[in-house]
Amino acid sequence: MAWFRKNSDPISDRARVLNDEIAELETQIQKLDTRLQRNHSHPRLRSTALPHGTTVSHLSSDSELPPPALIAHEPIFEEVDQNRLQAKTEAASAPELYNDLGVRKYDLTALLRRARNQFRGPSTTNPKLVSYLAAGGITGLRPMRYEKRVARNRFIALVIFLFLMLLGIIMAFVRRHQ
Repeated sequence: MAWFRKNSDPISDRARVLNDEIAELETQIQKLDTRLQRNHSHPRLRSTALPHGTTVSHLSSDSELPPPALIAHEPIFEEVDQNRLQAKTEAASAPELYNDLGVRKYDLTALLRRARNQFRGPSTTNPKLVSYLAAGGITGLRPMRYEKRVARNRFIALVIFLFLMLLGIIMAFVRRHQ
């Protein structure tokens, strides 16, 4: 008898498997990191006199010096796209958005667009998954139209129940005051 047994959810099963794999990979990363830390327990210093000098590891006096490492080409300053920053400030200070006194003009279309976007839900990040859920393409899950119909029927039944309760309370109140 499978009445009291919960049906397995394929999405949560897959999520559980992926979480186990992630945990396994994290333990491998930790093992490799500890092995790397053991190999390089001494601090690695670079000469400040020469910015692109070789990295030198402090070794004990009885060990031999390692061969010189390749020169690291690290950027000293990051490249910043100045045009992108200027484009944002120019768009914010567009002259057609302001009147002669410098007050921002009333933009009815932008107001309507913002109001419409307020009532519209956020856009989905994975439209393919949404289409699968709507069509019932994932085995073990009910399609969205069935779920919507069930939710709609529950709502209608709740409204009818509340209406009958309210009607009963009003009738009891009217009979008592007659």
